[in-house]
Amino acid sequence: MVRMKSHLKHFTDVIKSNDSVGKKLDFIIQELRREINTIGSKAQHYEIASNVVEVKHELEKIREQIQNLQ
Repeated sequence: MVRMKSHLKHFTDVIKSNDSVGKKLDFIIQELRREINTIGSKAQHYEIASNVVEVKHELEKIREQIQNLQ
């Protein structure tokens, strides 16, 4: 969870910057997907697994929006 929070903060910082953000955000989304996959593989409760699926879905929607920036 610490790494997830770190990636989310980095994501927010990149969005707020004036730099070219497309590639950076795409990389951060990849890292977030890795982290959520790790959480999902260790989850032993239905509720956590269900939340992992929702987060993956939202990350995919964000990734599609980032592709439009590039």
